[in-house]
Amino acid sequence: WIKAEIHEYILKNWRMVKVATTKAQRKLFFNLRSLKHQYKGEAAEAHEAHLGRAGLSEADIHRVATELNVRPEDVIEMETRMAGGDVALEAQADDDHDAPMAPAAYLADDHHEPTRMIEAHHRDWLASDGIQHALESLDERSRRIVEERWLKVNDDGSGGMTLHDLAAVYGVSAERIRQIEAAAMKKMRKALTEDA
Repeated sequence: WIKAEIHEYILKNWRMVKVATTKAQRKLFFNLRSLKHQYKGEAAEAHEAHLGRAGLSEADIHRVATELNVRPEDVIEMETRMAGGDVALEAQADDDHDAPMAPAAYLADDHHEPTRMIEAHHRDWLASDGIQHALESLDERSRRIVEERWLKVNDDGSGGMTLHDLAAVYGVSAERIRQIEAAAMKKMRKALTEDA
């Protein structure tokens, strides 16, 4: 029973992630390494030259499976588990900028974060229905002034009428157009906040 407790302790503490949970995996965990060394001793140079790595050949996999009474798939899986190392989810706190990125950096998905989804939905609404609804709350002259000043502008910043251009169209001063525009923007802002 002492040997069983020692084996249990080794299994639980060998790695952060459990390696052997089933009976077949436990058999492989405790015997695979010694069997690999035994097979390497039998044909070291030929084996390494044939494989090009320190793994088991197909024949060795079937020998281990037969000897331990487990499936060949279990042998392959356990060899892979034991050969691989643990990877830290977070990056180590060092100043080496050439170190590979931690998995947390590329596994995180920000697109489905609830706050970002709400913000995106609200932004889309403002860009389409929100602005249209806010414009409908204005009188005809105020709507035309806002449209001519802000909505008929090209991506490069060109287009759109100046205060003086609109003053000439409506026969009022540029200052009066600015006042109408400011009042219209205030009214639109109020309409947008009420709908949001």
